[in-house]
Amino acid sequence: MALDKATVARIATLARIKVPESEQANLAHELTQILSWIEQLNEIDTSGVEPMAGGAAMSLPMRDDVVNDGGRRDEILANAPETAHGFFVVPKVVE
Repeated sequence: MALDKATVARIATLARIKVPESEQANLAHELTQILSWIEQLNEIDTSGVEPMAGGAAMSLPMRDDVVNDGGRRDEILANAPETAHGFFVVPKVVE
């Protein structure tokens, strides 16, 4: 499937991307190469292959879902430029 400059311009409009006309011919060539590579992938027989989500079959360690306050209030507040009464001080943005 070969793309032309008009198709690239239409794709750019749909994607809301500004593509200068001087780059449309080069982009059309690159997109045509990508589509031909995808067509090559479609020719591969994958009928006996299971779908997979990752490269390794493993299960991740699980932890108990416990609600807590983190116990690091003073450490976190130490990073703030200004605090008052154990809270962050935020500059007023609405008059």
